[in-house]
Amino acid sequence: MSGNWKKIVSLTLITSMVVLQAPAFARSFFHPIDLLQRKPTFNVPKKYDAPQLQGSVEVDSAASISWRQFFSDPDLVRLIETALANNQEFNLAIQDIEIAANEVKERQAEYLPKVGLGLGASYIHPSDNTTEGVLDTITARNFFRYPDFNLNLGPSLTWEVDIWKRLRNAKEAARLRMMAQYEVRNFLISRLVSEIAINYYELMALDTSLKILDANIAIQEAAFLKMQTLKRYAKANQLGVNRFEAQLNKTRSQRSETKQSIVEKENRLKFLTGIYDEAPIARNSDQFMTIPVHELQTGVPAQLLQNRADIRQAEAAIKAAKLDLKSVKAQLYPNLTIRAGTGWSGWNPQLLFRTPQSLLYNAMGDFMLPLINRRGILARIKIADAHQTQTVLTYEQTLLKAYTDVLNQVSNIRNMQDAFDTKKREVVLLEESIGTANMLFKYAKATYIEVLLVQEEKLNAEKELVAVKMELVGSRVNLYRALGGGWR
Repeated sequence: MSGNWKKIVSLTLITSMVVLQAPAFARSFFHPIDLLQRKPTFNVPKKYDAPQLQGSVEVDSAASISWRQFFSDPDLVRLIETALANNQEFNLAIQDIEIAANEVKERQAEYLPKVGLGLGASYIHPSDNTTEGVLDTITARNFFRYPDFNLNLGPSLTWEVDIWKRLRNAKEAARLRMMAQYEVRNFLISRLVSEIAINYYELMALDTSLKILDANIAIQEAAFLKMQTLKRYAKANQLGVNRFEAQLNKTRSQRSETKQSIVEKENRLKFLTGIYDEAPIARNSDQFMTIPVHELQTGVPAQLLQNRADIRQAEAAIKAAKLDLKSVKAQLYPNLTIRAGTGWSGWNPQLLFRTPQSLLYNAMGDFMLPLINRRGILARIKIADAHQTQTVLTYEQTLLKAYTDVLNQVSNIRNMQDAFDTKKREVVLLEESIGTANMLFKYAKATYIEVLLVQEEKLNAEKELVAVKMELVGSRVNLYRALGGGWR
């Protein structure tokens, strides 16, 4: 009796130890490694360091404006529409979306039962000295001529039961990557719209610079002819004539360079829009210097998450990476696979469809737990975990870059507006100085060097004024893009 009691106590202690150690064993077996699983942080201020425009209490970002409303120039709108229809990079992004969509369908089909219809024939001739061979000999002698031949026809089913959502998580991750591809498409649209607008305005700026050069060439030609006349009357020397001619040739050289820049800029726009004709790009460059540049409503930094396509793409990538990690982790868990089949089988085609004699069916279930290949699965888990951390870091980097872009462009608009007003005043003063210098030179109160300097300063100031205007207009377009506009 005492021996039985000792056995009972021993079994009780062993059972208690197993029960107590089972959870720890399960954790160490199914989760044998520590994962980083970094979480994203919204590490930007709650508002921009810039006063908002007067308006409603709820501040809306300018990014919510469609690019068709943001750009009022009809020629520019037509260029953008042509680009969205023909641009090769944009069309490549469309194909990436198609690939991602079909990947979702493929992942969805993986966790559905796989059913197929099979038709097969087999011929197996065993040795005559085996049990099967003796039975075949007896059967062939008394019943059938070809007992080793067999026909099979019927459907079969294989289904991996997705207990741990491994396949469903993989499918959802593929769907999120497809959504990320949509955001890539939107980002490309925004970039394409802004790039076309910048190049279009640069083309208008080059046209304006060309007109300025033509006007200055006319002034310099008149001054050069006047110096030649003064030399004939011995009121000037050859040095003055050469200096005026050299200045004229310099301006003509700048005109040729500007014309080449116009050709290159037109070809760049044709490349972006996917057109190959030789006709010039339609534009009205006379309106360039009068294009209004108003401050844009920046809203609040949180709206970058709603409007910036690259941030939304990075956010979708984080969610997809998390689901990929869950899907890979589930490979450590037991896997249940169900197999079933039914149909007809017979030695002779005439017997194939005799029911129920030729009817067959089978069903089985496999419950598998990975043991030998666990190291490979653990390596894939670490790779998925590192990839998830990368997506979070990319998201934070993208968010900070977007916030910095907005601040830079807001500051650039204001500083360029001040620079434009100052440079415009400088051009007005130099225009007055040219008339004064010519008058003084006529009455020998100023030298030709002073006249040349004033003309050159005016030309440089006018070219700088166009450049500042281009910077001002470009800053407004870049701010619109930085806020997330241009893809709607």
